[in-house]
Amino acid sequence: MRDIVFAGGNYVTLGKSRPGAIAIRDGKILAVGNEHEVRAAASDTAEIIDVKGKLVSPGFVDAHLHPVMAGREMAQCDLTEATSAEDSLHRIVAYAAAHPDLPWIEGGGWTLDHFEGGVPSKELLDAIVPDRPVLLRNRDHHGSWANSAALKIAGITSDTPDPLDGRIERGPDGSPSGTLHEGASLLVSKHAPETRIEDLYDGLLRGQEVAARFGITGWQDALLYKHPGGADAVDAYRLAIERGTLRSRVTGAILWDRSRGLEQLEDIVERSQRVGPEYHEWFRADAVKVLVDGIIENYTAAISEPYRDSCGHSTQNRGLSFLDAEGLKEVVAALDKQGLQAHFHALGDRAVTEALDAVEHARRLNPASRARHHLAHLQVVLEKDIPRFAQLQASANIQPHWARHEPAMDELTLPFLPSSFAERQYPFADLLASGARLVAGSDWPVSSANPLEGIHVAVNRIAEHEPADSRVFLPEQRIPLSVAWEAYTSGSAFINGREHQIGRLAPGYAADLVVLDRDPFQGDPIDIAETVVLSTWVDGQCVHERD
Repeated sequence: MRDIVFAGGNYVTLGKSRPGAIAIRDGKILAVGNEHEVRAAASDTAEIIDVKGKLVSPGFVDAHLHPVMAGREMAQCDLTEATSAEDSLHRIVAYAAAHPDLPWIEGGGWTLDHFEGGVPSKELLDAIVPDRPVLLRNRDHHGSWANSAALKIAGITSDTPDPLDGRIERGPDGSPSGTLHEGASLLVSKHAPETRIEDLYDGLLRGQEVAARFGITGWQDALLYKHPGGADAVDAYRLAIERGTLRSRVTGAILWDRSRGLEQLEDIVERSQRVGPEYHEWFRADAVKVLVDGIIENYTAAISEPYRDSCGHSTQNRGLSFLDAEGLKEVVAALDKQGLQAHFHALGDRAVTEALDAVEHARRLNPASRARHHLAHLQVVLEKDIPRFAQLQASANIQPHWARHEPAMDELTLPFLPSSFAERQYPFADLLASGARLVAGSDWPVSSANPLEGIHVAVNRIAEHEPADSRVFLPEQRIPLSVAWEAYTSGSAFINGREHQIGRLAPGYAADLVVLDRDPFQGDPIDIAETVVLSTWVDGQCVHERD
């Protein structure tokens, strides 16, 4: 393999861009800096790629991605591109007609704000697919939409109690209306056809292709799930490595089953160790996903003050903590003792407090621990908890794309949050000022996988398609471009334990990089999301090139 030199453009280092060149050899970065010196360091036969004034950046590393799940759903009834409730129904009809032999219609991606109150009815599905069970996860994967046939198979009636970790949406007579929140979805999904390991493997390859299109060269898979039939996402990654098809550097977070106790730790350790050192260049499974709460849009995020109802009155609902606070402390201490990283889903302020308390407990019991725990989502964070991230060395895993005005925020969140919390959402600047380490991810397929769209919102706090004079969502929480860029590169590389391998353009680092069609550091911040990935490189090999 001959040397490659990227010349004639700019490159990113330490959150800044500067003119220069980059040489790579045998999958590693050979030299970075002055173009004359870089060319001299490369061999005479080096391939010269003229970047023509564009930007070369470290490959993006997504700290919270679901490529296996997303790729699997792309092969099912995919509603992620639906623009309305009617469009979703048309797509379901088309999919059912194209797959007459499927015993179930499964998939997902429908958007809550397309349906009144975020709760579609079973009757909408019954009218178009009356003869087969239908189960469709919503875009945030914290709820599902089922038809009458699926509810009947699961035996869900007006007498069925809500599970402790979920809620069955009901009609006036108490009968199930068709929307199932959180753990209530499992009442139906456990009856669906088994998922095969090849299904997960194919989903991984589809997800990897999407990631490469957006310049993502590594990620943390935020939910490695073992399906009821035995198919394990851990094995899908192992299969990809053995077949030579995994071309991204990945850390996997094995799901902590909230229906079980500490006895599952042995199984988690076995699954983690199943990915031995021979796999570690590309994949490790030394993180554990701990779901602390749900989401605000369906009132399951754990908050310390009651939600409001549609009239603005206080209710009795403060959301759900999927693990009680003391039990969560035991879980995190046990993971920490094993050297496993806790990757928390913590969205409401009470969930954030409980997760931080658990980290503090683990740090006290295991002071020598080097586990890099991190809290994802962080929609509402109390002021008193902001400095605790740095104090406890718990990273803030942000999903910037959500920090903007959109229907899910304006119609399904702001009217129902306690008024004191509306100004506490996604406090990126406060976390940065406190010394917290920021890492960033998309949560795809919940939102766009494009890191440049996430960076755009982090910097501007308006959606990528909106003009500069649009209403800014909590403008005091905007962060600089350099910080957002580092969060999506070296920050996430750190949380994956690969900060000495990826996330920077420096000699000796892996040649995982992305070539962009412009330099956002030299342009107007409002144009960040217009940036396009021209090519993506992993180990010095081009894994995506724009037509």
